[in-house]
Amino acid sequence: MTAPLFLVEPAAIGDDVITLDGPEGRHAAVVMRLRTGERVDVSDGFGSIAECEVASAASMSLELRVLRRSIAGAPQPRLVVVQALPKGDRGETACEVMTEVGVDEIVPWAAARSVVEWRGARGEKALGRWRSTSRAAAKQSRRAWLPRIPELASTAQVTARLRSASLGVVLHESSDVPLAGVAVPAQGDVVIVIGPEGSITDDELTAMAAAGATAYRLGTSILRTSTAGVVAASIVLAKSRWR
Repeated sequence: MTAPLFLVEPAAIGDDVITLDGPEGRHAAVVMRLRTGERVDVSDGFGSIAECEVASAASMSLELRVLRRSIAGAPQPRLVVVQALPKGDRGETACEVMTEVGVDEIVPWAAARSVVEWRGARGEKALGRWRSTSRAAAKQSRRAWLPRIPELASTAQVTARLRSASLGVVLHESSDVPLAGVAVPAQGDVVIVIGPEGSITDDELTAMAAAGATAYRLGTSILRTSTAGVVAASIVLAKSRWR
């Protein structure tokens, strides 16, 4: 069985004995009931991994003895998905699954036709849910690199990301170019834009094309915005990092 992965602050990853406390320690000691002698991995979320053994277990924390360390290089190409805000909890679902497959950055986007708006405390709370969902999914999938989820982006900020990308992809049902045929670069950022349920507007599509992005389609069916990102990411990963 693969050792469970827990996350610690970068300053702690270099210690010979790592104390796992707080929410992570509680989960390890109370929920998973890890005991002395069992194997545990910890990561700082930035590529460093410490393979450990439980030295002692308390009611809400563990002391871990480091057996060996390794550093996982940052994945290339770097996969960025710009996700228009979906309704309900579908944004969290999208974050969870995209994290599991290996997306490196998930950018929430205030598209013109997004029904949901992130404003004030509501927006901060929603962003926090995206981040916590992604963090949990990264642990479950044993990722050494945590995905980045930045603040809500405007269309102007999205086009700027596309302008600097090695490959810019916009999913749109009007395109007759299949994403399955895309040539994926070996390095740099691959930025995939996923529109809202009401689709990307003509003005948004024009601005993104001017920034160097190409419109692609996934297939003959129309996917939900919360589904399209993981499908598109899987196609790109199958043509690059999964080979």
